[in-house]
Amino acid sequence: MNRCMSFSVRRRLGGLAAATLLLAFGAPAGAQVGVRNFPSDALRATMVVVQPPEIRMDGRTMRLSPGARIFGTTNTVVLSASLVGQELTVNFVADGLGHAHQVWILTPAEAAEKRPRAGDQRNWRTSADGAN
Repeated sequence: MNRCMSFSVRRRLGGLAAATLLLAFGAPAGAQVGVRNFPSDALRATMVVVQPPEIRMDGRTMRLSPGARIFGTTNTVVLSASLVGQELTVNFVADGLGHAHQVWILTPAEAAEKRPRAGDQRNWRTSADGAN
C-alpha cells in the first residue's frame, strides 16, 4: 500500500492551489478606485515639484516632509522625482511644520469638487474677517 502521492499528482495539485489563490487574492485593485474620501483639513493646490523635496503649492515654496506620500489618480504611490516640472492639481495635508505630508493627485472629476485652496490660507486676520 503506497501512501505517498506521485510527483506529477503533487505538482498538479500545487498548481491548482496556486491558481486558486491567485484568482482569489491577486485580482488587480485598479478597478476598486472610485470616489476617494479626502481628510476634511486637506487643501487644494496646484503643485509643481521643483527638485525633491522642494515643491511649489500655488506658487508658494514648500517642502515635502520626510516620509511624505504622493498618491496618483489610481491611489498608487508616485515618486516625487517622476513629477518634476509638471503642474498638477492636488489635495494635500501639511504636517505640524508646514511641510506637505500627504498629497493626492486629482482626477478631473475630483478636481471639479470645491475645496479651500492653499493660496487662500493666511496667518493673520482683519476686521473684515470678523476679528475684534
